[in-house]
Amino acid sequence: MNTANQFCDLATQLLTESRRSTATNTLLKYNDVLVRSIIREQRDLDARIEALLMNTAPAEGTDDDDPDATLDAAKQKESERVMPTVLLYQTAILRNKRCLLAYHQHRLEFLKDLYWSVGGALPLLLSLPPAQAQGQPGQEDAQLGAAPQDIRSKLSPHEVDFLRSYAASLLTLRTEAFSSGAGAGNGPTEDIDLFAPIAHPPKDLQVHVRVVRDCGIVYTELGAIDFKRGHRFLVRRSDIEHLIVQGYLEES
Repeated sequence: MNTANQFCDLATQLLTESRRSTATNTLLKYNDVLVRSIIREQRDLDARIEALLMNTAPAEGTDDDDPDATLDAAKQKESERVMPTVLLYQTAILRNKRCLLAYHQHRLEFLKDLYWSVGGALPLLLSLPPAQAQGQPGQEDAQLGAAPQDIRSKLSPHEVDFLRSYAASLLTLRTEAFSSGAGAGNGPTEDIDLFAPIAHPPKDLQVHVRVVRDCGIVYTELGAIDFKRGHRFLVRRSDIEHLIVQGYLEES
């Protein structure tokens, strides 16, 4: 551990990153170097505590007639003397732990918000080309809300695994709890769309939409529709609601 820094300085830097992420509503790149440095500091503090306790531990099985009793009494006094130092190290360990948990909890909550912002389309969230993030965000980028263009490059492998597990859990919930065919052997139906926005309930069954990103052929109740960029359509809302959420279409 770098002795030039005070204990928990690195953890404070980690919290500062979380605050900056919240203030700018952006997901910063996972700081693997800083996290590993804090873990090394944790191990160093734990080793210091263990060394102090080992040096001050009295010998077992001694009595008052033993010549080493005086030495044990001295160790007892030494133990009382170093206890404030042990308490300081233990407090630093607990603070580092709290900062690490807060940092990762903040990132997981941000990832869940991004997942819902793209309508639960995990492949879309993870496979956006990084090259698009190098230029200025255009109209297509605005449709994705807060979702960054190179989201996968900002995640740790464990965060990618979390997103996949989160998506699998929601799929299981949707299949087993919100499908009329669940338990009846008829397979899942889409009676309740967990990813449909509920902030503004739709007023009409059909909606005028404009294609802002090519999304290919989509099969609706009216038949197959080839959604090409710039075209406008009048379609049933339930057929293309997920495309609006994912940013391929916009209401006009």
